[in-house]
Amino acid sequence: MLKRLSHRINWRGILYSMIGLVVLAGIVMLMGFINTKSGEQACSEVQVIVLGNESFIEQKDIVGMIVEKYGELEGRTLEDIPIHEIEQDLRQIPFVFSVIVNIDMDGLLTVRVKQREAVVRVINNRGRDFYIDRQGYKMPVSLKYVPRVPVANGLISEPYNGALDSMESQLVEDIFKTAQFISSDSIWSSQVVQLYVNEHQDIELIPRVGNQQIILGNADSLEKKFEKLMLFYNKIVPKTGIGAYKSVNLKFAGQIVCERNEHFKPEEMITILDSTNNRTNSINTQ
Repeated sequence: MLKRLSHRINWRGILYSMIGLVVLAGIVMLMGFINTKSGEQACSEVQVIVLGNESFIEQKDIVGMIVEKYGELEGRTLEDIPIHEIEQDLRQIPFVFSVIVNIDMDGLLTVRVKQREAVVRVINNRGRDFYIDRQGYKMPVSLKYVPRVPVANGLISEPYNGALDSMESQLVEDIFKTAQFISSDSIWSSQVVQLYVNEHQDIELIPRVGNQQIILGNADSLEKKFEKLMLFYNKIVPKTGIGAYKSVNLKFAGQIVCERNEHFKPEEMITILDSTNNRTNSINTQ
């Protein structure tokens, strides 16, 4: 019976389990040794790396803030350096997107800071201005750095308290979406220099070339609206000249409504059918 029982016992499994326990115990002991050694390791150097294409903050700004609150870090042991508190404090800077602080076995303490990236600068109707970043958060302007992004102004009532904050109104969300779309296209980011909100709460595009009033409306169907605008530049402007029409309205589905300039008959309007309707482009005089 004992012989039968010994055949049922999985000796190989037991052996592997014992080996696994020994290896796990060794890892725990090694980690404890490393943590102890790391805790006793003194900081030999502080390296600050600022990531991103913006220049809202600089290395010296980060170093200055750390030293002001925590004192000099070099020469202090890891146990004496509040890494997590430093990360939390740096994340409170509205221009900072993320922060990672770590120290290696040689005592090099590295602070990696990733900046927020501005998409549009908004100036509300009270003259208060702020940026909106890629993640859709409002952040303050900087006295030392001005990114090359479109400016949105006009009848914008959304307030700003000077800190990192979320968007409140649908209008500002539409401005953000429009600016994002423009920045993703090299042609439109070069041609559109400003967004303006008129008395009807419609977003207008201010072009670099030409002085037309380009009425976008809201941020719905942006791809189709900009396709119609491209149709205007490619099909109409070459025939009439850039100054023939004083307004280009992209709000209406499937068509572009252009109003002639003053030297034409003011009451004349033209409607160009959009190619997205799968119909032949044509010009109708109303």
